[in-house]
Amino acid sequence: MPRYVALLGSINVGGNRLTMADLRAGFEAEGFENVETVVASGNILFDFPERPTRGLEEKLGLMLADRFGIDGAVCVRDRAEVAAAIADNPFAKDGEEKLVHTHFLEAQPSKAQFEKVMADNKTGERLAAGDRALYIDFVDGVADSKLVRPFLEKRLGCKGTARNLRSLKRILAKMDEKSA
Repeated sequence: MPRYVALLGSINVGGNRLTMADLRAGFEAEGFENVETVVASGNILFDFPERPTRGLEEKLGLMLADRFGIDGAVCVRDRAEVAAAIADNPFAKDGEEKLVHTHFLEAQPSKAQFEKVMADNKTGERLAAGDRALYIDFVDGVADSKLVRPFLEKRLGCKGTARNLRSLKRILAKMDEKSA
């Protein structure tokens, strides 16, 4: 059975406090198997019969809203998609792992939407478009960046959630542990 990761936005930030035990229980109640969390920030590994990740995003989004009252980003990727998010990130080779991020998106924005983000970005971050992703190198640090969720959602027309290279490599290693 394939292994997936759900990358959830808005978990344990703002008012959306949720224990990882409750989150795992919610996934298990929906029929997901071998549920495991990676760091307490909305990274959930699970096994499920093979299907398009977009359908899983919809299923999980409904579960989070119904069970926990959370309406945040839900981005599901399989092992190959996580590996590609690392390999395809043009800043991975020369940026710092903690500052180079993949901002996973629930949909694929148009070229014009990506161009709008790039045109409106007046800071030092390096940006590149990806497959249902925006690659960001927060050269001067994440804390003072203007590339925050509302800025990106407004311009890209969809929700998303970011993970740095260090976290993505950890998630990929965990995915590989189960398949070995």
